[in-house]
Amino acid sequence: MGRPAMTARWQEALQRGWMGWRLRALAALALIGCLGLFALLRVLAQSPHLAVQFQASSPTVIELVATGHTELRPHLNQHLVSIGSTQHSSIIADPSLLRRAPRFVVDDLKRLGIQAQQSALAQLALAPEVSLVFEGGHTVRVMPMPRGFGGLGALFWLLSSLALVLYLIAVAVFFSRPGVKNLLYAVMACSQSCNLIMMAIEALPGWGLPIGLADTNLWLRTVCDLVTVAAILQAFVMHPVPLRNWSAMAATGWLVALSYAGLVLIGGVASQWWWTQALLLGYSIAALLALTLSRRHEPHPASLVLRRIGVAATVTLTLLTLSIALADDKAQTQHLIATIGSVIWYVFFASLLLLVPFLSRSQHVMREFAMLAGFSTVATSLDLLFITIFAFGQFTSLTLALFVSLALYAGARQWIMSHLTGKDIVSVERTFECLYRAARAVESSPQHTLDHVGRLLLDLFEPLEVRRIAREARDSIVAANGSMLVVPLPAFAHLRDTLNPAEGAYVLRYARRGRRLFTLDDARLANRVLEQLRSAVAYDRAVEQGRSEERTRLAQDLHDDIGARLLTLMYKAPTPEMEEYLRHTLQDLKTLTRGLASQDHLLTNAVGEWKVDISQRLAASHCELHWAFRVDADVNLNVVQWSGITRILRELVNNVIAHANATRVEVDAVFERGALRICVSDDGHGKSPASWSHGLGLGGVRKRARVLGGQVQWTERQPQGIQCEVRIPRIAEGRR
Repeated sequence: MGRPAMTARWQEALQRGWMGWRLRALAALALIGCLGLFALLRVLAQSPHLAVQFQASSPTVIELVATGHTELRPHLNQHLVSIGSTQHSSIIADPSLLRRAPRFVVDDLKRLGIQAQQSALAQLALAPEVSLVFEGGHTVRVMPMPRGFGGLGALFWLLSSLALVLYLIAVAVFFSRPGVKNLLYAVMACSQSCNLIMMAIEALPGWGLPIGLADTNLWLRTVCDLVTVAAILQAFVMHPVPLRNWSAMAATGWLVALSYAGLVLIGGVASQWWWTQALLLGYSIAALLALTLSRRHEPHPASLVLRRIGVAATVTLTLLTLSIALADDKAQTQHLIATIGSVIWYVFFASLLLLVPFLSRSQHVMREFAMLAGFSTVATSLDLLFITIFAFGQFTSLTLALFVSLALYAGARQWIMSHLTGKDIVSVERTFECLYRAARAVESSPQHTLDHVGRLLLDLFEPLEVRRIAREARDSIVAANGSMLVVPLPAFAHLRDTLNPAEGAYVLRYARRGRRLFTLDDARLANRVLEQLRSAVAYDRAVEQGRSEERTRLAQDLHDDIGARLLTLMYKAPTPEMEEYLRHTLQDLKTLTRGLASQDHLLTNAVGEWKVDISQRLAASHCELHWAFRVDADVNLNVVQWSGITRILRELVNNVIAHANATRVEVDAVFERGALRICVSDDGHGKSPASWSHGLGLGGVRKRARVLGGQVQWTERQPQGIQCEVRIPRIAEGRR
C-alpha cells in the first residue's frame, strides 16, 4: 500500500475519532445540563416556604390576597404589619418585601435594603414556626411547608425550560463545529441561560427563597450580562469580517467587563445600576459600529441581518432602561416594570440567541416568538412611560401603548425579517421568465450550457459572485451561515461525456448583492428550477430528435418516390424545355431532401447552394445575377435556420421572376458578429411596396423572418425597382 493511501486512511480514522469524541462530549454535557436542572428542581421542591401571596394596596401597606395555609384564610385582604419568629427579629412589612430581584433597582440604598430583607425572609422560612402580625394586633403562627414540584409555579417551569433549551442549543452549536466563533456563542447562551434560571427562582410563589440567593443574585446576574456583551463585541469585531486590530478590541472589552464585575463583587461601585446599564448599552452600540465597519469592508449579508437584530435589541433595552429610570420615584410602577418588563426583555433576548444559529433556516415559529417577545417588552415599557411622564390612567396608558407598539412591531418586523426570511424571493413570473430564457439559450448553444446555468442562478438570486467548484452535492445546500449557496449542476444528458468533474457545483455568495442571507427556501427553489431546466432541455431534445427522425423519413420518401417519378418524367419529356424544367425541379428536390436529412449546415456550404439555386432560376428567365456574400466566421445553421433562409431567398427571387419583369437581380449579404443582413434588389417595374397586399408569398417571407427573430422591409429603388432587406440579429451561437 502506497504512502498516500495510508495517509488518507489515517486522516479518515482521525476524523472518525474526532467526530466520536465530539458526540460523546455533546451527550455528556447535555446529560449534565438535564441532571443539573433536575437536581435544582428537587432542591427547590423540598425547600420550605410560606405559601402566601401579598400585593401592595398603598405605597406603604401590603395585604394578603392568597394563601395555602388554613390559619391565614380568615385574614385575607387584611394588611400585614410585620413578620418574624422566635429565632429571628421581626421584619416590618412594606411593599419592598415584594421585590425579589435587586438587579433592576435604581437606588443603591433601596437595593441593599431589598437584599437584606430577602436574606431575612430566607432565614425565616427555615424556622419551625413563623409569626405574622396583621392590623389590629392579630398574630397568626404558621409552619413553613415544602413547595413540592406542583408549587414551583408556571413561570418557573417556562423560564427554566427556556434556559435548558438555550443551554442545549449552545452545546450543540459549539460541538457541531468547534471554534472561537461558536465558543463565543456558547458563552453568550450559557450566560443568559444562567440569567433565566436566576429569574425562574425569583419567580417562585410564596415567601422564602433559597439561602444565599439574595446575596449572590445581583452579582451573578450582572456578571452574566457583562460576559454576554463582551462576547458579543468580540464576535462582531471578528465576524463576519475581521476588523483591523480586532484582537485588541476584544481584549479591551473583556478587560473592562471583568474589571467592573470585580468592583461589583467587592461593592466598590456607586450608582451601580446606572453604570451597569450604561456599560451594556455602550457595548451594544460598539458592537453595532463594528458590524457597520465590517459591512463597509465587505458586503456580507450576515453583518446586515445581525446589525438589524442588534438594533432591535438595543432599542428595546434602551426603552426598558428609560422606563425604569423615570419610574424610580414611583415604587409600585417601578416594581411592576422591574418584575414584568425585565422578564419579558430577557425572554426576548434569549429568543434572539436561539434564532441566530438558524438564520438561514425557515424557523417561522422561532422568528415570530422572538418578535412577539420584543413587542411585549416595548408595550410594557411604553405603558409605564405613559403613566410616569403623562400621568395617564391605567386603561388609557395601556390602550395607547398597545397601539404604538403594534405600529412599531409592524414596521420593525418588516424591516428585520425582509432580509432574514427570504420573503423577497423572485416572483413566479420572473422565475418562469428566467427559466424560459435559460432553456432557449441552452437549446440554441448547448456547448455553453454551464454558462447559461450560471447566468440563470445570477438572475434568480442576484449574488455578488457565482463560480464553479470541484464539489459533489446531491442537492442545493446553504453554507457559511447563509452567506453561500452551493448548487449542484443538473445532470444534462448532452454533458455526460464532456463535463469536467472539477466543475460539479456552483457556489453563490451574498444573495441580493449582499443584502440578505440565503435560506432553505432558496435552496429548494434552486433545486426545483434546475430540475425544471433539465427536464425542459431533455424534452426539447427529445422533441427535436423526433422531428429530425420525421424529417429524415420524409426526405427519404420524397427522394425514393417523388424523385424517381420526376426522373422518369424527365427522360420522357416531349420537349427540351420540359426536360430542362424537370431537371431543375429534380435538383430542387435533391437540395430539399438533403437539407431535411441533415442536422446542421455550414453557412459557407449553404451560401454556395443558395447561389447555384438562384443562378439556375434566373438563367431560365434570362435575368442577370450579381452575387455578393461576405462572412467573417463560419457557423453551423440548424435545420430551422437553414430552411427559413432558403425559403426566404427562393420566395424573393420567385417574386422578381413572376412580377417584376427585371433584367438584373442583386443579392448583397453580410454575416458579421453573429448577425445576418440580406438585400435582394431588382431593376423591374415594381412600385409603392407599402401598398402591396401581402398574400401567401410575401406574408410567408415575413413569417419566416419572425421565426428566426428577424424583420423584413421593402423599399422602392431609384430610378426603378424594389429592394427587400432582411435582418436577423443573431443567426447562430456556436462558431467553428
